[in-house]
Amino acid sequence: MKWGWLIACLLAGAVQAEEFTFDTAEFDKKPFEFGGYLELKTDRAWLNSDGALYKLNFYNRAPRDTLDRTAATLKLDGKFTRDDFVLRLRADAEVRRDALTQDRINRFDEAYLSWKPDPGFTLDVGKQALKWGKGYAWNPVGFVERPKDANDVELAREGFTMVAADFIRNFDGDLKTIAFTPVLLPVSSQINSDFGKPDHLNAAAKLYLLYRDTDIDFTWLGRGSRSPRFGVDFSRNLSSALEIHGEWAKIRDFELRSVAPNGTVTTTRRNVTSHLLGLRYLSEQDTTYILEYYRNGTGYTENQTQAFYQLIDNGLAQFQATGTDTLLNKARQINPSYARANPGERYLYLRASQKEPFDIVYFTPSLTLISNLDDRSYSLTPELLYTGVTNLDLRLRASWLSGKAGSEFGEKQNARRLELVARYYF
Repeated sequence: MKWGWLIACLLAGAVQAEEFTFDTAEFDKKPFEFGGYLELKTDRAWLNSDGALYKLNFYNRAPRDTLDRTAATLKLDGKFTRDDFVLRLRADAEVRRDALTQDRINRFDEAYLSWKPDPGFTLDVGKQALKWGKGYAWNPVGFVERPKDANDVELAREGFTMVAADFIRNFDGDLKTIAFTPVLLPVSSQINSDFGKPDHLNAAAKLYLLYRDTDIDFTWLGRGSRSPRFGVDFSRNLSSALEIHGEWAKIRDFELRSVAPNGTVTTTRRNVTSHLLGLRYLSEQDTTYILEYYRNGTGYTENQTQAFYQLIDNGLAQFQATGTDTLLNKARQINPSYARANPGERYLYLRASQKEPFDIVYFTPSLTLISNLDDRSYSLTPELLYTGVTNLDLRLRASWLSGKAGSEFGEKQNARRLELVARYYF
């Protein structure tokens, strides 16, 4: 892999090193701010040859036991401020390569102009990534944002092009703050094409309240590219060490496409409800625990996912007997719905991270469990993070997937995975 252009960008951000001086002018607000990071990642996946998704992706390829991947990511953040205007840019350049494919990504995750003539009013125009909801791993009320990856919740996400405003008012008394955020999000074949059906100007809104030290949001998305929905979330510190949060969302006329083992696709429309309840606890030993229960009303039942896996098995048998991949092609067409992150109905998320155990400074180990409560399959991810070198993060992470035949994690393409990541900030 050619890393030259990535290393050049890294060096360009760190070509000079100056001696430390104290100058009060340095604390003045700068008109231009620039930063970002360069990340290099290598990983090995041990493949699950018995898994349905492995069979679907490798039925016409040479069998493999492992798959190695290397990736380089350059993230650039810039902000230019002049008077009441702020231009924010967040660029993403990635190269990913393994033995089968090579992908390149070059895009702006965010690029928008913000106008703030008054502390109580802000108008944003352009591409931005909103963050609605209080959940750590999932956000049922995140109606105008791309979904999180529960395995890497801190990963920065691409935004949507929109017009958004913030109206904020502060008060004395039990109700301390009210903030209203209206949003207009257009969808066409060129703009926000992956949001939903084209040729719609989608309206959404969020109403935020800070009432008696409880954060509350009411969210809404009107009918358009997606079916209409509304929701509510909350977050409150029960003590200095314990926080509770939750979300609830109602989606009307949700369209779910499911498939039978013979390849027949059925589309149903119904009103569904999703909700989440979670806790965050910090122990006296500096261990942080995060626990969440998630009910995904837009997910598939255990029988529906098993029917999809059976379709793949039937398609493989057809291909081996006749050389025809008609059923496998049908499975490929609907696969994005079933292969998305956490397509089931009920999940449990548990994460424990320990700050500097055994007095090892700059070292944080953690362990994450994601379990499908319906089929009792799960993924387990231990992680070691070291930040002892200035501007450099080193992370070693492994993952194990376990489950019976016909379960979500038992039918994944990978059985195990090990990755090493180096991220340099500038």
